[in-house]
Amino acid sequence: MPIAVLVLKILLFGAAAAAIFVLATNWPSGLDLHVAMRYLRSRRSSRLLSLITVIAVGGVTVGVMALVIVLGVMNGMQSDLREKILVVNPHLRVLTYGEGLRLDDWPEVIKKVRAIQGVVAAEPFVLSQGIISAGHDYAEGVAVVGVEPDTGNRAVTSLARYFKQGDLGFRTTQGGGVEGGIAIGTRLSNKLSAYVGDVVTMVAPAGSQYNRSLGAYVPKYHRYEVTGLFETGMYDYDNSYVVMARPFAQEFAGLGTAVSGIEVRLAHPEEASVYGQQIESRLGYPYRTLDWQLQNKSLFSALKLEKLAMGLVVFLICVVAAFNVVGTLTMVVRDKTREIGILLAMGMQRGRIRRVFLTQGVFIGLTGTVLGAVLGLIAGSLVNNGQLIPIDPSIYFIDHLPVLVNPVDALAVIAASVVIATLAPLYPSVQAARLDPVTAIRYE
Repeated sequence: MPIAVLVLKILLFGAAAAAIFVLATNWPSGLDLHVAMRYLRSRRSSRLLSLITVIAVGGVTVGVMALVIVLGVMNGMQSDLREKILVVNPHLRVLTYGEGLRLDDWPEVIKKVRAIQGVVAAEPFVLSQGIISAGHDYAEGVAVVGVEPDTGNRAVTSLARYFKQGDLGFRTTQGGGVEGGIAIGTRLSNKLSAYVGDVVTMVAPAGSQYNRSLGAYVPKYHRYEVTGLFETGMYDYDNSYVVMARPFAQEFAGLGTAVSGIEVRLAHPEEASVYGQQIESRLGYPYRTLDWQLQNKSLFSALKLEKLAMGLVVFLICVVAAFNVVGTLTMVVRDKTREIGILLAMGMQRGRIRRVFLTQGVFIGLTGTVLGAVLGLIAGSLVNNGQLIPIDPSIYFIDHLPVLVNPVDALAVIAASVVIATLAPLYPSVQAARLDPVTAIRYE
């Protein structure tokens, strides 16, 4: 794969260099532009472009618009997934290789982590699993996350912004009948028919106690009040995550005073791996770090590869449009053969003839590129802001098709289209410049 990408980059840079050379050596004068625009108009009307020119411009427009939208969709998918993943998952986790994967000395560790430059917030967390039931003869396996009951600036994740009801304060109203409050996703709430104020029962696999009379381990039941509902748009979070205060999660998971690890919010999330190495070197063994990029490496690698493949496939539309431009100019040359012969007989240089038809091709390409880029930006904005295309969140993790146009990608599309528009008319323009004046004047 790296070799193929390298070859592709070499070809693109070579084509760009060739296009720059063609433009530099064939820059049109005022007379060239006048004749070129005159030839683009139909014979019957001096104000209307010929149908064949409109078709050529439309081909380039469709190709550029499709490429802008497709790359915007891939960028939107990647950005939306990254945002949704970081709703519950922090930028970085500090874990340990120790027995039981627990952090007993977390107060000292968290002080060292907070002292590192670039660390915005760091808090202990508990991560476990359990079974939840609302007393309707139905139970569901869930992931249990214990966080600090805080909704201010010290929050490590953005989960607090996605609450429909309640917050991360976990304030209960049931008094002594429950151990504490929990927050669950809206999908899990609908499945359990458990809403704010209802009491649910949870079972922890780590909290089982041995019963001598039964000769077996008996699970320990915990009662919690639902104090909040969140909706992140991420299917897994909304369907199978339970969030509770860290002290209650410690008791639920049987960790005592220990925690599962330390979650960290960084000033620059894209450099999470660099910060992870700094923290590991600062803390030493047996501590380790796990950043969000490494944790979801396969997912984002697949999205990056899919973006490249889709971009290349849709780029072929622009190539087909280039053939359309070649065909258009070839027909124009045949239609204007006598006029070309007259201009040559009157003393016009062959280089000017070449520049006339090259200018026509570049004009068609530029017009189609501008229209395609503008229409692509407008269509992408409408689809993204209106959430016009819903998708199945159980498969794609998100509930609608996002479109995010990256300025770099848009400029790359425009540059590639201009390169094609510059190179495509080169052959018909050279053929027009090679016409024999006498033969051209006698052409019928």
